Amino acid sequence: MEESIKKARKNSVENQILVIFGSNGDLAKRKLLPAIFQLYLDNLLPENFAVIGAGSQEKDEETNRNDVNSTLLEFANTGATEFPEKLTSFLTYVYYQKVHNQTEEDFGSLKTYIDTLSSKLNIPQNIIFYFSIPPFLYEIVAASMVKFGMNTEDNGWKRIIIEKPFGYSLDTAIDLDKKIRSGFNEDQIYRIDHYLGKETVQNIMVTRFSNGFFEPIWNRKYVDRVEITASEKIGVGSRGGYYDTSGAMRDMVQNHLLQVLAVVAMEPPSIFDSESIRNESVKVLQSLRPIKPTEVTENVVRGQYIETMVDEVIQKGYRQEKDVAPNSKTETFLAMRIFVDNWRWGDVPFYIRTGKNLPEHVTEVVIHLKPAPHQLFKRRCVAQSTNMIILRINPDAGVAVDFGMKIPGAGYKVQNVNMAFHYSDLAQNKISEAYERLLLDCMIGDSTLYARADAVKASWKFVDPIIQAWKNNPDIPLYFYEGNTWGPKEANALFGDKELKWRAPFKKFKTD
Repeated sequence: MEESIKKARKNSVENQILVIFGSNGDLAKRKLLPAIFQLYLDNLLPENFAVIGAGSQEKDEETNRNDVNSTLLEFANTGATEFPEKLTSFLTYVYYQKVHNQTEEDFGSLKTYIDTLSSKLNIPQNIIFYFSIPPFLYEIVAASMVKFGMNTEDNGWKRIIIEKPFGYSLDTAIDLDKKIRSGFNEDQIYRIDHYLGKETVQNIMVTRFSNGFFEPIWNRKYVDRVEITASEKIGVGSRGGYYDTSGAMRDMVQNHLLQVLAVVAMEPPSIFDSESIRNESVKVLQSLRPIKPTEVTENVVRGQYIETMVDEVIQKGYRQEKDVAPNSKTETFLAMRIFVDNWRWGDVPFYIRTGKNLPEHVTEVVIHLKPAPHQLFKRRCVAQSTNMIILRINPDAGVAVDFGMKIPGAGYKVQNVNMAFHYSDLAQNKISEAYERLLLDCMIGDSTLYARADAVKASWKFVDPIIQAWKNNPDIPLYFYEGNTWGPKEANALFGDKELKWRAPFKKFKTD
């Protein structure tokens, strides 16, 4: 079955060229080039294919191939070392052209280089342009491409992949979209969110819509609340300059976590195709109940990690990190209570939490079901009596169902147990990395897992008033928390019930 799927996908990939702007950067080295190489190892690339690195450094083809060789030996897991002959043959598909992104005439040279290479290798001008560059360059690069006709589809399709963040606010997102759309159609624009490329995020839809015992209870009648946690064990490290202008809201919530929420809450699409799926996820984002400036304090808790002693080693506080302002109020932790105002989810709270320097690196969704109406065994439970469906995205990805069972022996003491499925149990199947899946989808023209313009605008419309409230009201507190903790204790107050608190995820996938 797996081989037949791969064969079908390979047959749908046309001969093409991939151009990576910013090919000497960190994203290209750590994610993009290893992902392309893995697609090559999996025999998923077309027969005629070329990767053109477009970077500001001056170097010839041989030097570039030596650089890519070193990159793949370092970052391509074990594939490059296990298959040295494959690595050598892959490098023959790799090319380079010097392009300074703010020098317009360099794009004319790139266009000439593409024309020459396309003719030489007999590759039609089906081209993906990947914007692995800082966001302030998106508009500049797109305009230069348009000037030299690299957006026209007279001789083959053209697609651009744009990394997050798409805009810095609602107004800037609308402005950026307007400028890019002046030269490219919506179906040419692929706004990437690597969270949606994760196999386990996609499986949320499959878990819901392919199982008759999940979908009937996936609504306000049976669901008490939903928790979405995305925690990181590390701090900002060398990304302080970027993060201090972004924060957890822009870096994680506006894109990744609201997209995950949309997948969890969406209605079943009428047809399982790109347009229908994205239509339903956009409806969720457009149904988010606005949080007014006067409601921010009761619905949103922000925090910032401070200097902490962990295992007899002092960990830096956020304000001591490189390129971070010494009086910064940027949030490194964020917890929110969100409502989706539609028929399915009316008055069911969704709790979102993300942060840095927390105890574990973990992303999961927890569906808390309402307790049985007549709780015969409530006083006999040795653990909480509510049921949970836990969708672990990473690490140790899988699905677990938590429910009550009788403890062996006399009487009717009840304990929560769980049935769990781990993706690692599917040893015969390789789980693709997010960038592998997303790059291949773009190559075949499948935009299902890419964000559409209206989804980006809807998410910005929801978070913008909160960001503005922080900016305009200095009385909204920023709570400090020690590293290796689950953030400020004030985040538990979002539940409005002293007995409720955030579920503490574990590194190993299990229920507590």
